[in-house]
Amino acid sequence: MRADRDAVLVEPGADTQAHGDDEHTAAQLYPGDTGQLPEPARRALVQLLSGPALEQRRHPRLWPALMLHEAVIRSRLADLFLELILDTDRGIAFTRQADTGELETPILLRRSPLTFIDSVLLLYLRQVLVEAELRGEPALVDRDELADQLRLYEGADNTDRAGFEKRINTAIEKAKKNSLLAALKGNADRFEVSASLKLIFGPEEVEQLTAIYTAMAAEPGREGAQ
Repeated sequence: MRADRDAVLVEPGADTQAHGDDEHTAAQLYPGDTGQLPEPARRALVQLLSGPALEQRRHPRLWPALMLHEAVIRSRLADLFLELILDTDRGIAFTRQADTGELETPILLRRSPLTFIDSVLLLYLRQVLVEAELRGEPALVDRDELADQLRLYEGADNTDRAGFEKRINTAIEKAKKNSLLAALKGNADRFEVSASLKLIFGPEEVEQLTAIYTAMAAEPGREGAQ
């Protein structure tokens, strides 16, 4: 295709434009489509934007497209003031707001604030993930295990046990919805922890949150459900 184009001298003008239009039209995925990325690359871009991550193991069809079109996808994200974070060793990619310095930019990636229980759960899941990686094993957890871990943060003077249990279930379901927990086939109460959690929560942030929450949990009468 390239050799044919170079071998023919074409006068600039309408014919050249028509040739470009024909080439673009052939790549259209639907009527009115003006995109230039192939379908797999577009789907990879959508996964990055919808989050929380694109993982080689969980998205085997999208990962090769990301690798092949990394530069263009990175450019598309930069147009939105976003940065592509790519760890090829772990097979994980995700986006975050670009550090634009003094330049004020719109915030595209909006995240709902984490409750105390949400944060405790994510910190525990990250710990499970790190320990599993050291053993070279998948990071697997049970719903009962997660609930028992979160109950450690229930205030001694809490009288609304049902409400606290509801908050525990809500935190677990939120982690599932955000693809940080994936239920195993045939067992809806056993999950695999997403490897992206290790990158989303960096070591410094983990250390700071752990210190804060440990102190909060140790306070007499503290109810860790806020």
